[in-house]
Amino acid sequence: MSPLSSRHIVLARHIPGRPEPEHFRLEPVEVGEPGEGELRVRTLFASVDPGTLSRLGGVDSYAPAVKLGEVIGSAAVGEVLDSRDARYAVGDVVAGGWGWREHAVVSAKGLRKVERGAESLSAELGVLGIPGLTAYFGILELGRPKEGETVLVSSAAGAVGSVAGQIAKRQGARVVGIAGGAEKCRWVKDALGFDAVIDYRSETDLGAAIRRECPRGVDVYLDNVGGTMLDTTLACMALRGRVVVSGLVADYGVPPEQRAGLKNTPFLIIQRLRMEGFVVLDYFARFGEARVALRGWLQDGTLKHREHVAEGLESAPALFAGLFRGENFGRAVVRVG
Repeated sequence: MSPLSSRHIVLARHIPGRPEPEHFRLEPVEVGEPGEGELRVRTLFASVDPGTLSRLGGVDSYAPAVKLGEVIGSAAVGEVLDSRDARYAVGDVVAGGWGWREHAVVSAKGLRKVERGAESLSAELGVLGIPGLTAYFGILELGRPKEGETVLVSSAAGAVGSVAGQIAKRQGARVVGIAGGAEKCRWVKDALGFDAVIDYRSETDLGAAIRRECPRGVDVYLDNVGGTMLDTTLACMALRGRVVVSGLVADYGVPPEQRAGLKNTPFLIIQRLRMEGFVVLDYFARFGEARVALRGWLQDGTLKHREHVAEGLESAPALFAGLFRGENFGRAVVRVG
């Protein structure tokens, strides 16, 4: 074994607002040999996640801030090139969190072996990865819709929202999505089977649109956006409704003093609402259970998903910046190798 010439992407400048490709830097690097208990992997796919922005402004959030010159973290799937761990052999495919790198030496701890199946390996970063798991636990553990209740899902064409709505339908709920643009709305309704979809870009009064499509109120709101959309929905909730906050993309990269904030908090009392945020890693011990269910639904054709795949590691910064302009359609991933 000898060092490999490779490349990785690091943070070049802290990002005070919305990201642009120049905030990142592509660097050459030599990747050495693995030590005991380590693997050397070739990255096949890397995820591009909007939530990463909360760590790129130089301030700690639910995870430590990324320092200048550090590699951008993300979930990744790769092929084992060299192994110093008896559980993994050359040619195995593994999933982990080594980030935006073409090659990496990683500890075998925390990795999981991925079986090559009918679905693309990139599905391990989306419907079978953190987004799918977030949807699974957000709906089944926190939202807990009952048959006949109304579930509203923001960013319904996204990686979390699209799966969450389909899981809610499995529970017998009436599901309404919010998405941006006619193409995304058609896909959510026609391909995913949502009962109704609201195009927030074409509505002049989002609250009126929610009340139109949810005439009995919203029993469960799975929120991926925050900001004005969350505030508007609070005024449309049904008695004893549940608001599950899994993402706040409207607030990422926005200074606190410029965020829309919440004005409709009286409805928390008036409608006896429960609003709860969560980090899916809290359910780590049950990830295996969730993946078995999600994979089964994929294989029987009752769970559908969509990916937005960019080619080459160097495309990751532009794809990341585009997330905040709504340019992606489906789970954003980069095909690295």
